[in-house]
Amino acid sequence: MGVSGSGKTTVGEELAARLGVEYAEGDDFHPAANVAKMSAGIPLTDADRAPWLDLIAAWLAGHADRGGVVTCSALKHGYRDRLRTAAPHLFLLELEVPRDELLRRLNSRVGHFMPASLLDSQLAALEPLTADEIGASIDADRPPGDVVVEALAALGVTSR
Repeated sequence: MGVSGSGKTTVGEELAARLGVEYAEGDDFHPAANVAKMSAGIPLTDADRAPWLDLIAAWLAGHADRGGVVTCSALKHGYRDRLRTAAPHLFLLELEVPRDELLRRLNSRVGHFMPASLLDSQLAALEPLTADEIGASIDADRPPGDVVVEALAALGVTSR
């Protein structure tokens, strides 16, 4: 989980490969209307996100027996509660990156619908993990391989 540009896709793909589980890109679950809205620089509302979160929750529930890695901004505690309803043992990895680095990443990204102009709205909506949530916050302002190693350690996996 994390805001756009935090490295969710890069870390998620490598983490899934190292764990030997299926990976799903959270952006692929967005309905076309959400993508159009974000492409136009309009932040999503909670109502816009609800069907998207429900699709991700269904994917999580369908992978509960074998595990999986799915990326999702999951900005608010309530969004994560919605996901945990379908996947009670959900382990969240919050990727933390300073705003300036996020902006640099977003401005250098090609072919993605999420414009850098929406970064501040995401940062304003972001509610960091709380003590009642199973997961870990990870400094993702470093090489992805280092982030994955820390993620594996947080999951209790020593080497893969």
